[in-house]
Amino acid sequence: MQRTGPTIAVAGAGLRGRAYAARIRKAGAGRIVAVAEPDPARRARFAAEHGLAPERTFPGWREMAARGRPADGVIIATQDAEHAEPAIRFAGLGCHILLEKPMATSEADALRIVDAVERAGVMLAVCHVMRYTEYTRTFRRLIEDGRIGAPVSVQHLEPVGWWHHAHSYVRGNWRRADESGPMLMTKSCHDIDWLIHVMGEAPARVSSFGRLSHFRPEERPPGAADRCVDCAVEARCSYSATRLYLSCLGDPGRERWPLGAVTDDRTEAGVLRALREGPYGRCVYACDNDVVDHQVVNMEFPSGATGVFTMTAFSAAAPRQTRVFGTSGSLEGDGVRITVRDFVTGETEIVEPGVPPEGASDGRHDHDDDALADAFVAALAAGDPAPLNSGPRESLASHRVVWAAERARLDGAVIDLGPQSPPAKGTVHP
Repeated sequence: MQRTGPTIAVAGAGLRGRAYAARIRKAGAGRIVAVAEPDPARRARFAAEHGLAPERTFPGWREMAARGRPADGVIIATQDAEHAEPAIRFAGLGCHILLEKPMATSEADALRIVDAVERAGVMLAVCHVMRYTEYTRTFRRLIEDGRIGAPVSVQHLEPVGWWHHAHSYVRGNWRRADESGPMLMTKSCHDIDWLIHVMGEAPARVSSFGRLSHFRPEERPPGAADRCVDCAVEARCSYSATRLYLSCLGDPGRERWPLGAVTDDRTEAGVLRALREGPYGRCVYACDNDVVDHQVVNMEFPSGATGVFTMTAFSAAAPRQTRVFGTSGSLEGDGVRITVRDFVTGETEIVEPGVPPEGASDGRHDHDDDALADAFVAALAAGDPAPLNSGPRESLASHRVVWAAERARLDGAVIDLGPQSPPAKGTVHP
């Protein structure tokens, strides 16, 4: 039977693009009808997975756009620096857009995207996937319902994980601010957006501190080689690429990520070859990385509440941890369960919005990705942005907080953003 439902094209068939497309195919509510991907092997694999004819596969988003409107919606999962131009172009063609975060690598480009989608009258959803979980909905509702009185302060921790940081932000695609963006944007715009979402207001003032402390040439152990496969001290190194990637073999989830970014050859010989020849085999103290490995952001909200966000590489790869302190109670959450403390009764309540799927405890957000993909297809099918939890202006507002915090870190300043709360849901879409 021929599937019906909205049609969707994918620009960028890497991990993120493939994940969203796979969910859409599995759910059956929409149809993947085209792909643009510069890597021939990835492009061929994606086409086979979705039964795409050769004329519906393209070496890049420009070639796909040159053929006219490719689908009802487009998922843009290209590298960060290649977000703005395809978003603007496909909006002009009348496509609704699901845009991987960050929405752009500069504030000027983000504003260009917002202007383009508003001018075209199309929907734009940035992939703030953390908004789409039952945990988030419950956490926000507990605050809105006054269970802890008025929120006074919030602490939020993103434990990136030592090996995850080494994989993505020392050896990987997000290691340099000039190629993708600062760490606070490429990794933690999720978290700043989430804090704004659950607190119900955007910060009025921010400051920030952080630096690249450890993954530097000065920290290189004596006797370390440029590549882990040749290193005499590799067995004693926390960041051994050989140990990390060989340990992925035989585990389907870890073969998909992080190993999938390293090689498609799922054999020991294939992994070792990639580590000898490719970027993921480099010593973490001999890379060209420059993004921070730890950072804090201090926030003051218009209500007078204060907040601190901490990102650190030096942890297990684990779910975020949040504590909100109110005038009559407090909340503590770990991404799975929320502890509610009532100052009047002295009682505590454990709220479990849902048990995460197998494998979610390592900090990945696969289930959130599925929920976002479902919401995007539902919005296309209905011609209504209601299923989407944020729109272009709301995403722009949270991105601006991130850029302000990074300026504060670099300049040693307190940045005044003004007393602006995010637009109310339902007012942010064209």
